[in-house]
Amino acid sequence: MNPNSLWSLRLGFSNKQAAAIEKVGIAKFLDASFKINFDNTIPEFLNDSPKTTADFRERREKNKDLTPEQKREVQKEIQKQEGQTYVEMKSWWLEKMMNENYPLQEKMVVFLHNHYVSTYQKVKVNYWLFEHNQLLRKHAFGNFRELTKAIVKSNAMLRYLDNVDNRKGKINENLSRELLELFTLGIGNYTEEDVKNGAKALAGLSSGDNGGVYRDKLADTSEITYLGQKGNFKSDEIVDIIFKQKNIPYLFTKKILQWFIYDDPSEKLVTYYGDYFRKKDFEIKPLLEKIFTEEFEKNTGGSKIKNPLEYSLQLISELHINPKNNRPIIGFLKSQGMDLFNQPNVKGWEGGKSWLTSQVYLQRNNLADLYCSGKENFNQRAIAKNSMENTMNNTMNSTMSNSGNNSAPVRKTNIHLDWEKGTNKQIISQLSDRLLFQVDSDTQKDFETILKYDFNPEAQNADQAVLRLFNAIVKEPEFQLI
Repeated sequence: MNPNSLWSLRLGFSNKQAAAIEKVGIAKFLDASFKINFDNTIPEFLNDSPKTTADFRERREKNKDLTPEQKREVQKEIQKQEGQTYVEMKSWWLEKMMNENYPLQEKMVVFLHNHYVSTYQKVKVNYWLFEHNQLLRKHAFGNFRELTKAIVKSNAMLRYLDNVDNRKGKINENLSRELLELFTLGIGNYTEEDVKNGAKALAGLSSGDNGGVYRDKLADTSEITYLGQKGNFKSDEIVDIIFKQKNIPYLFTKKILQWFIYDDPSEKLVTYYGDYFRKKDFEIKPLLEKIFTEEFEKNTGGSKIKNPLEYSLQLISELHINPKNNRPIIGFLKSQGMDLFNQPNVKGWEGGKSWLTSQVYLQRNNLADLYCSGKENFNQRAIAKNSMENTMNNTMNSTMSNSGNNSAPVRKTNIHLDWEKGTNKQIISQLSDRLLFQVDSDTQKDFETILKYDFNPEAQNADQAVLRLFNAIVKEPEFQLI
């Protein structure tokens, strides 16, 4: 197993950065990753989406004289347009993941996107979700405390966790609860009274043109006791109090370890890195540097199940697919339970073993078949069902001779797999090493029935033969690990 390939995939979504990691070392590669610029450009697909209070007011004014039936038709058209914008936003983000030379920033944004969950289905305002996404990108290597303060005041989060309905005399506890339970301390490190009093501190904090603002008439200015401290607190102050608590570093540190390296990190490791995180005043960059440089030296391959992004984007990269549009990938991610901007609940994607149910595994195998046959614009029925035709073809292909004398036709596709010429065993070793696959004796025999002892790398159909081997490797259970 090539450690540079392993860490290229862990710090991104493919093997593309392996050569750079090998050349400059993990420390310098990380340094370059942290220096990537933050692009605050608003994409064109958001041009017609409302962004300010004035935009929403103008939309209401325009429709106020319409009949109820006309209003329903206009609303249906608006929903359709915003739904299309939502899909374009997913595609925009996927482009960033696939095309960044240093994709660690985007890997962190996906992690934070699943830590501070905010979904389109609840928020319904694309621009607010874009702002939320940009906020994560801006603070990806910054300070956890300051990021938490910014998230609490973001329009998307205020809408998603119902703080727009939180007011004096009619308290809504959703944001206050998740701030403690899911964003910072974790269950067992606060009381129900802290949740209630935190909600009072957040009462009246509602959406505004540049993020959340307090509405004086709705705010609760009474004195509260919050995590042992008394006073008249607002959002920033309760976050500061949270970050003085003993157990503050461990939930976030554990989730970092789970996202990048271990599905089940040891408590000893969580405590070790968490204590360092506190020492560095909750700066994310030094935490990542320490974790990645120290864990790089260990033999940790196979400690985490690939999520659908890592699996699908790795295939796309290995086969040099340049998708004409990203909708098939978007659909595949949704079918795998990793719908961007639309997690199933506030806890986010569960990860771990949930990424490898029998249905998920079957869908991944079907995706490999489609990509290896050069099909990139597939519909979801092709993913959802086990194609009998593909199964029969794979069985036939695996029993065909791979020497230069067989009559297998050249596969005419737009895909290309990199491999170095050699014997069948050398190529099996080469691909297995790059694809992070440990080959035991039984698997070696299986692979040698696909790429036989008399394999001729100069033969006309050599590429197709190696492609069949690749397809077999990526369908093995071990390939699902990272």
